[in-house]
Amino acid sequence: MANSTSDQPTGGKKPVVVKKYANRRLYNTATSSYVTLDHLCQMVKDNVEFVVYDAKSGEDITRSVLTQIIVEQEQKGQNLLPISFLRQLISFYGDSVQFLVPGYLEQAMVAFARNQEQMRKSLRATFGIFPFGQFEEMGKQNMALFEQALKMLSPYGAGGAKPATPEAPPPAAEDPRLKRLETQLEALTQQLDVLTKKGS
Repeated sequence: MANSTSDQPTGGKKPVVVKKYANRRLYNTATSSYVTLDHLCQMVKDNVEFVVYDAKSGEDITRSVLTQIIVEQEQKGQNLLPISFLRQLISFYGDSVQFLVPGYLEQAMVAFARNQEQMRKSLRATFGIFPFGQFEEMGKQNMALFEQALKMLSPYGAGGAKPATPEAPPPAAEDPRLKRLETQLEALTQQLDVLTKKGS
């Protein structure tokens, strides 16, 4: 599957180049020093754009390194990815709607981040503090909405199991699942807009 343009760093500033060597060591060419996945994790949090290349082949391996960071954080107990989400995500690999998933997940996370930031600003401006209980509750609502969206995306429904006797779509006709998906995504977008307005 081709990478979307959003996979590439944006902005006028060139991304930091990190090289990964055969011994698994990561070398930051901007600071001329070896770094760890924890360093790269902090760079992400600091909004420092970087790309990672295999030092020998020159292949762009940024995606796999970012995935390694996620795995490492999950192993430390900072669990952001529910098991049901992981199962549903895995089920999309090789599916006919696989190409729709990256763009959808990206837009969902953008909406999620915008929602949280608006809520932080509003509460800080009003109270001068941030009530973490309300933030936690809103986070749960967002995650529930996110998981609901994945169930909508699933071609076999919430259960994730293939029907015993699937009906073949009529030849030369548009896949009805894609039509349903468009309708469901539109409804989900409206729900996210409403949630964002509530948080502002």
